[in-house]
Parts: sequence; structure tokens; C-alpha cells
Amino acid sequence: MEQLIVSPAPHLHANDSVRKNMLLVIIALLPAWLVSIVAFGWGALITTILSVVACVGFEWAIAKFLLKQEPTICDLSAVLTGFLLALNLPSNLPWWIVIIGALVAIGVAKMSFGGLGQNFLNPALVGRVFLLISFPVQMTTWPLPQGFATSYVDATTGATPLALLKQIVKNGDGSVVSKLPDVWDMFTGFIGGSFGEVSACALIIGGVFLILTRVITWHIPVSILATVALFAACTGWFGGLPAELPTCTYVLTTLLTGGMMLGTFFMATDYVTSPMASSAKLIYGVGIGVLVMVIRTWGAYPEGMSFAILLMNSCVPLLNQIRPKRFGEKKK
Repeated sequence: MEQLIVSPAPHLHANDSVRKNMLLVIIALLPAWLVSIVAFGWGALITTILSVVACVGFEWAIAKFLLKQEPTICDLSAVLTGFLLALNLPSNLPWWIVIIGALVAIGVAKMSFGGLGQNFLNPALVGRVFLLISFPVQMTTWPLPQGFATSYVDATTGATPLALLKQIVKNGDGSVVSKLPDVWDMFTGFIGGSFGEVSACALIIGGVFLILTRVITWHIPVSILATVALFAACTGWFGGLPAELPTCTYVLTTLLTGGMMLGTFFMATDYVTSPMASSAKLIYGVGIGVLVMVIRTWGAYPEGMSFAILLMNSCVPLLNQIRPKRFGEKKK
């Protein structure tokens, strides 16, 4: 007679690990980061190094001396937080502000809740929003891409496409439309903004890589982008745009500029701060898309991706009440 072997869960095993997934996300970010180095030169490189080293250093020190536990910096989560924080900053940001942002991201948003897996807000975005509120002038002074000719300290600055778009939509100023870069430039890169925003193409390549390697699923990115596109299209269809700005151009500009692609593929999909069930992920993504467009259209800031993701992060405990059906469970 055959013996029935009973063992506790888990019964399915995969070759995944925190370190592997973090490494894959870092690899996916490399195309966009390399484009930013070409666009912004030494400033992007220096800011990245400062942010990563500061995040790793703060996590090690807090774990070692305050929490009295073994540091977990080898799982690469602090490296990824530093990388993402850097990509959300202007390339000419003073070094001491970068370090403050790293301290808030790691010390406040992550380690104060117990470390990786315990935080309910995305650490890099908390750091970025704290800096935006505390140092608004420095955080909204955007260098223009000039390659390695760009000085880290004294870069040439200018308006971002989102700032121009805000002026067009909110004030109905059609004369500014001619100042917008063309769609191809926005898709390939070399536009003003934080240096992680320069190339939508590179970010999309990284995002598709994450989906194909099953680090993330399609639910959150597709729901965010579809919601934003529909909201932007409705703005044009119902007469919310000046005649000089076609609806199609407005939709593409909205999707390809600012932190849209970086937030969609790399920030909103964070395992810890996003829902588990597929249906909850779709609701989460739609919520982010709506909030982004509301802030961009009527808010004080031209960009709203960071605020939208953090607001929906706070809704994740509620969304996680939508649980996937257990294997073998009957429908009620």
C-alpha cells in the first residue's frame, strides 16, 4: 500500500530570493541610468554614488548600533533604494541634501518600521517627497541635459516639459505649446527633469524586462498607464485643452514625461508596498493613475507620481483584504 507523506507548507519552491530580485531590478534600471549619465554627465554619476553609499551606510549603522541586529545590506535592498532615490533627484542637487534624503528614506521610512518587509511606504519616495517639501527650490531647479559638459555645481537649468504642460492646461496658454519637445525627444530622452526621467524608452525596456523575468506582473503598470491615457484623452475630448495642443500629443506627452515610467514600472510595483491579489493590483493602479492626473491638472505641483504612489501605499492594507482564492477553495 502506498504511503501518504504529509509535510507542512510551503509545497512549491522557486529559485527566487530577495537578493536575486533586487539585482534584477537594478539591472533593469541600468539602461535608463546610462542614458542619464550621457545626458547629465558627472552630476548624475556623483549623485548616484552619494545616494547609494549613504543608504547602505545608514542601514548598516542603524542595524548594527541602534537595532543591535545583523546588518542586511547584502540583500541589495539598500543599494536599490539609493539607486531609486538618486533617479528621482536633479543631477545638480547639493551633496548634503542627497545625504539627508538617504537618511529619511532608510532611517525613517524603512528601518524605523523594522527593516525590509515591514515598511508600508516606499522608502525612496518618502525620501524624495521629504526633500521636495523641505527644499523646494533646490528640488525643482532642473538642469538641462548637456552631457559631460554639464557642471555638477553650476548647471544650466530650464523648465521641464511637465512644467510647460501645466501652464498650457491650467492657464489655457496655447502659445507655450511650441516650447514643448517633440514626442520622439521625450521618448528617447535628453529632456529636463530628474535624471531618472530622461528616457521613457530606456525605462520601458527595463519594465518589460522585469515583466518577462516575472519580477513584477503586468497588472499595476498596465492599469496605471491605461488610466492616465484615458484621463488625458477625456481632458482633450471635453474641451480642456487649447486648440494648439492636439489630444494625441497631450496624451503622449503625459505618458512619456515626468516620473510616469519610472514610477509605473519601478516604484509602484514594490513588493512590500503594493497589493498581493491581481484584482487589488488593478484597483491600486487605477487609483494611482487617477491621483496622478488630478494632481497634475489641478494641484500645485506639475508632477504627482510620488504623491499618488504614497497615497495608494497607505491603502494597501485595505486592498489586501481582497485575497486570492486558495487552491481547492469553492466559490461561495
